[in-house]
Amino acid sequence: MRKKMDCRDYPSESKCTLVISGEEEEVVRAATAHAVSVHGHEDSPELREQIRSSLKNEMPQHA
Repeated sequence: MRKKMDCRDYPSESKCTLVISGEEEEVVRAATAHAVSVHGHEDSPELREQIRSSLKNEMPQHA
């Protein structure tokens, strides 16, 4: 199942609205890069685990 990370679930001063979805490892990698470059976090195993544990299942979109 695809996973997603939605910055709107974590309000910040920047009022970020980015949503990242894909396979779990893709989302963790992209969300970590985003957290570092946009939100000023430090890339660490703890940050990656925090991101991984907060991922949600993406609901399939039906046409």
